[in-house]
Amino acid sequence: MRNPPVLAFALARRRTLAAALALATAAPLWAASTTAQAQDAPYPAKPVTILVGFPPGTATDTVARMLSERLAQRMGQQFIVENKPGAGGSIAAGLGARAKPDGYTLMIGASAPQAINPHVYRNLNYDARKDFAPIGLITWLPYLFVVSPNNPARDLKGFLAAAKAKPDQLTYATTGIGTTSHLVTAVLLSKAGATMVHVPYKGSSQGQTDIVGGRTTATFDTMVSSLAMVKSGRLKALAVSTPERVAMLPDVPTVAEQGFPGFDMGAWLGLIAPAGIPPAIQDRLAREMNAVLADTAVRDKLGDLGAQVRTTPTPAAFGAMMKSEYDSWGAIVSEFNVKATD
Repeated sequence: MRNPPVLAFALARRRTLAAALALATAAPLWAASTTAQAQDAPYPAKPVTILVGFPPGTATDTVARMLSERLAQRMGQQFIVENKPGAGGSIAAGLGARAKPDGYTLMIGASAPQAINPHVYRNLNYDARKDFAPIGLITWLPYLFVVSPNNPARDLKGFLAAAKAKPDQLTYATTGIGTTSHLVTAVLLSKAGATMVHVPYKGSSQGQTDIVGGRTTATFDTMVSSLAMVKSGRLKALAVSTPERVAMLPDVPTVAEQGFPGFDMGAWLGLIAPAGIPPAIQDRLAREMNAVLADTAVRDKLGDLGAQVRTTPTPAAFGAMMKSEYDSWGAIVSEFNVKATD
């Protein structure tokens, strides 16, 4: 028996409603599945930007470019270095802190923006303790105390004796007020009981050029930035800041050897991300970076530049180190009452 027209219509409508309900039910499931697939897509699925808070040619920039090249080889995507210099690295830090925490914007964290600047600058647009996720330590940067080859001092002790004999007549160049270069020199002069006039620059190269030209007396700067000029004879190294002599300059004595036992100062560089980065991406980046830094060729190349490879086993370990550095540099800034006019 055939269905009456009204019954046939009702059955057809019921089938249509059932189909519509099935589609409505399936749509969120399909959308959720699509979202999950997007989230589960292999990282990185597009180029990654690494922000560097210092100019090209500085120690931070040089290390960043070497790391980015090796990460690109391992992870199959470009890692692009973007230099955003200014305020001792704080401009790049502020940009990074506000970036989307998806793993596609990273930063080279450093002693200055992460541990020193928060104590020096009044109006930073980031919180060094809350706005960043640690990934891993990359290098430790020894500092060289250098002068012109024409300077009569044969060693650090002789130089400091001359500085004490002429209070505030000799000058020292740094990479800016409140930078590691500034604070390391301030600590040394304080220990020696000497006073010199501080001449801050925007970077390393101009200060070193002015030492060669006789316009500035000395600087305490990273070995990465000054090694080439020392090797070429344009600068004379009187001391290195690490507890032991460095392999690249075995004849240069340490500060500790020259009357300041226990002197051990320098800067660190590490990879960081905006807070909130997915833990899986954070851990992946840490593993890949440590694998890069375990490569003998990479370690040798960084060593030739004057950087010492040091790593942390986990992001958490690097985070603990960053906190300790924040506290210890804060104490030094407070001791010398260093404030920038920002």
